[in-house]
Amino acid sequence: MADPARVKPVARVSEAPVPAERPKQGEGSGDAPGSSGKVSEPAAVQTTAKEQGKAVNAAAAAAAGDEEEGSSSLHPPPAKKLKVEHDKKKEKRQKVDEDEIQKMQVLVSSFSEEQLNRYEMYRRAAFPKAAIKRLIQSITGSSVSQNVVIAMSGIAKVFAGEIVEEALDVCEKWGDTPPLQPKHMREAVRRLKSREQIPNSKHKKILFH
Repeated sequence: MADPARVKPVARVSEAPVPAERPKQGEGSGDAPGSSGKVSEPAAVQTTAKEQGKAVNAAAAAAAGDEEEGSSSLHPPPAKKLKVEHDKKKEKRQKVDEDEIQKMQVLVSSFSEEQLNRYEMYRRAAFPKAAIKRLIQSITGSSVSQNVVIAMSGIAKVFAGEIVEEALDVCEKWGDTPPLQPKHMREAVRRLKSREQIPNSKHKKILFH
């Protein structure tokens, strides 16, 4: 059996609290003063650099947007430019048509009864579209649309009107009285050809100089 005097001191030694080891300086986040500032300082610098980069990019994007807006205002896209030109031409054409209508109304209102009757007959007169279509098809050798026939009939009517007007001037100059005669029509055609208002149907070979 062991001696109690020897066992008791051993128990006291074992029961004595062991002092806790102090952490070394630099270990842990809270014990080392100034260590947290040193660790977070690079992250703060990086965050500041990122914010400055974002600000620079935003300023560059805003400047580029302003330049694009300025260039677009100075030089609009082709489609928009064509649309604006088309609208301007349309407005100008409408204004011209309105002016022509007003002038025509003033002119017609000043007609005498005989002139008004002649004007009405001129407006009603027209070349038969079937004959015009057959003539065009015989010359071109192909079928044409109705719009082409209408256009050619209108041109033929204007051409005949110019010849009749010139023939009336010839009749008056020669001291003759209406109605018109074939000699008046032939002289009218000759004068229009001399002024190059009628294309020459005869082909002329152009020689090289």
